[in-house]
Amino acid sequence: MTRVAVVTGGSAGLGRATVRELAARGWDVAVLARGADGVHAAVAEVEAAGRRGLALVADVSDRQAVEDAADRVEAELGPIDLWVNGVMVGVFGRFLDTAPEDFERATQVDYLGVVNGTRAALSRMVSRDSGHVIQVGSALGSRGIPLQGAYCGSKHAIVGFTESVVSELIEQGSKVRISRVDMPALNTIQFGWVKSTLPHHAQPVAPIYQPEVGARAIAATAEHPRRRTWVGESTVYTILGNRISGRFADWYAAKTLVGGQQIPEKDGEEIGVNLYEPVPGDHGAHGAFDEQSHEWSPQTWWVEHRRLGNGIIGAVLGVAGLAVATAAGRRR
Repeated sequence: MTRVAVVTGGSAGLGRATVRELAARGWDVAVLARGADGVHAAVAEVEAAGRRGLALVADVSDRQAVEDAADRVEAELGPIDLWVNGVMVGVFGRFLDTAPEDFERATQVDYLGVVNGTRAALSRMVSRDSGHVIQVGSALGSRGIPLQGAYCGSKHAIVGFTESVVSELIEQGSKVRISRVDMPALNTIQFGWVKSTLPHHAQPVAPIYQPEVGARAIAATAEHPRRRTWVGESTVYTILGNRISGRFADWYAAKTLVGGQQIPEKDGEEIGVNLYEPVPGDHGAHGAFDEQSHEWSPQTWWVEHRRLGNGIIGAVLGVAGLAVATAAGRRR
């Protein structure tokens, strides 16, 4: 069976890892991003895995460019079954130190890029009453942190936007699915090409996971749709902790996450700013933090194997129920 996926931001970072994972699982993959070098390299990996790939060089903040790209996918690969909205750019710095135009540009890509991708996907899927959109979210869509106001604001906006659209699809009785997969800090290339006003190299907030951890969760959600998935223990702790005590979360973020998002040891390793234009070259999936990154998470293993896990739970409960019934019978 042919399955066609579109991955925005698929040229690098988590998107690149997702392209690889989907191709390995038998999906044909269209890769949509601005950087031609990375897009074509990602497509070459899809084809090396024995699947069809399609290179789409476009800026997701350009709605018409996204629509044109979707038309190409359906003309050349076939109907889109899965659309993964995973593109992002970044600006690091205090809000008042960030140029308004930079803040707006990040919001256009990180939020409106998701809106444009979702529109392109749903306008084709709803009429067929089939398809799946995955929004790549973040723990920072539930808990904002200092120095990343544009990114946190965009991820929060994606939550509200997605909930609104999901409720509309339910009201219409549509079989089209929308999922949100919320990520922890990942060792991606973004920390080498964000636009930053910080004195030192930007770094993710520990614990850091390799992008393949997130990619496996996305692929598992694609194959077994679920409304919302949290990736990594830190995502679970962040979201639940903020629900329990937002005031403590404010204090903790203020005390630990300004210095905690900078690393002097990596100064000078930045590869260029990609906020307005792509950085030439193929940059792959991993950033500069391999030595600190986890390749596995027990919580994410559970996400990938939830059907097995549910079966184990069911078996345990079944045995327990049988034991209770047997004991009750003996008492009678």
